[in-house]
Amino acid sequence: MSTLTTDLPLLDRAPLGRNLTYGMLDNLGRAIVTGHYEQRSFPTEAELARQHGVSRSVTREAVKMLTAKGLLSARPRQGTVIQPSCNWNLFDTDVLRWLLERKFSIELLVHFNQLRVAIEPEAAALAAGFAGPGDLRDIAAGLERMRAAEAGEDDPLDADIAFHVAILRASKNPFYAQFRDVVATALRTSIRFTNRIKGRTANIADHEAVAEAIATGDAAAARAAMHRLIQDVLTLIDGGSIASAGGQGERGGT
Repeated sequence: MSTLTTDLPLLDRAPLGRNLTYGMLDNLGRAIVTGHYEQRSFPTEAELARQHGVSRSVTREAVKMLTAKGLLSARPRQGTVIQPSCNWNLFDTDVLRWLLERKFSIELLVHFNQLRVAIEPEAAALAAGFAGPGDLRDIAAGLERMRAAEAGEDDPLDADIAFHVAILRASKNPFYAQFRDVVATALRTSIRFTNRIKGRTANIADHEAVAEAIATGDAAAARAAMHRLIQDVLTLIDGGSIASAGGQGERGGT
């Protein structure tokens, strides 16, 4: 069992689970990102090992993984220190998840969807030119799942994510395809927020327009439809940040 001091942040005392290294990584990463170490020095490896009741090797590996994610660095005569948030790897899905778990941030949602509007319309245009039969089936399957979710027969978040990830993959651009994990992680929070304002799931017609343009090979239409879809989300988020849950946005999801 872990032997923990009483002055540690609550997140530090969370169970580590079966995989001690990843459990410790998750606990420490969340504690760093959510600001539990803002007023205290980051513990030494020996202190962490003692606090969590694990070996030094487990602690060392978790610290190495956090360093690779840009959250920590080792400095001569200073030990391990927390890096400023500008150095964090925001494309790392663990870092992004920890960011989304801390105090809800409209600004973070805006930044994320600004990135999406710069990436996904071009991915849709590429998909219109390069998607194969299997890709088109995956996009259609994602759209069908969204329709099923409207009828309460599928999960609306998973269905929406499946649609967008299928398009990223259909672009045949490996760099765009790498955004699938970022989209799958952050889109969950974005969709929950926009759907809470709107009171229903994503606009199926908007997604159908994207899928149809890709299926017919119309790159310009696919780009425009995807841009419009995500821009509507940015508009909804902006309205929601002003009117909170009482906002009167017309569209949600995506």
